Amino acid sequence: MSRLYCIDASIYIFRAYFSMPDRWYNDAGYPLNAVYGYARFLVNFIRETRPSYLMAAYDESLGSGYRHTLYPDYKSNRVLPDESLAFQLAACRELGERLGIRSYAGARFEADDYIASGARIAAAAGLPVTVVSRDKDLVQAVRGEHDEWWDYAAGTRLSKAEWEASQQLRVEQIADWLALMGDSIDAIPGVPGIGKKTAIALLSRFESLDGIYAQLDNIHDSGIRGAARIRQALLEHREQVYLARKLTVLHDRAIKARSAKPFSFSQRGERLQDYLLEIGCGAAWSRKLLADLERA
Repeated sequence: MSRLYCIDASIYIFRAYFSMPDRWYNDAGYPLNAVYGYARFLVNFIRETRPSYLMAAYDESLGSGYRHTLYPDYKSNRVLPDESLAFQLAACRELGERLGIRSYAGARFEADDYIASGARIAAAAGLPVTVVSRDKDLVQAVRGEHDEWWDYAAGTRLSKAEWEASQQLRVEQIADWLALMGDSIDAIPGVPGIGKKTAIALLSRFESLDGIYAQLDNIHDSGIRGAARIRQALLEHREQVYLARKLTVLHDRAIKARSAKPFSFSQRGERLQDYLLEIGCGAAWSRKLLADLERA
């Protein structure tokens, strides 16, 4: 069965950047380790999956996205890429596009929003979706019975039902779950004293953030440990937690396509070779990469 593979590109670019040896540089002095690692990841992925539909989403809304408008401190703990890393990020997107992968990025939306949008469009076209990432936020895009979340590097591949069983949480509750407990990775504050287990317990009992606040007086009888303290914290931080939910929910209208046609994949390795040489990748390495791609 054909499916749409949605690659959360930054995950694999940064993984290469931090794990590949820092020994490859071009004539301008820019490092190439992330380019080498990401290019190899893409070729291995294409060889393994032989996709008919493929997209990649990149994060370029660093400090400029609509979430920053809502909450200026959003992702304030992130360090902006320096010039050499910015070069590699741009190069990785370009090499993906030259491979024939439809790529998405922008100043307003994040990679997660583009992936959620691609998943929505694929679902309307009857295509199952595989979200290729290690980011738990992106399980929100896994909505169909045959959809799946794939941490490619770890070899962990979970269907919607498997993920829900492992977390005791429905994918529709993820945005509320993250809002309640906060997300330190994105500098999103949650409700003080509410961690992962308590947030799951609340959502298991009351279904949603709205359900929790509609039945706030019933928390005393919920059997949840520290119910009185939790109720008070929810009362005091209501505005904060609803703001957090605006940050954690994915925007699935970032892509305007009406069909899955833009995601059709046809590899174009011949456009890649000149670019690899242009940015300073070794000729022998480039030939080997393209030969592996041809065998795909």
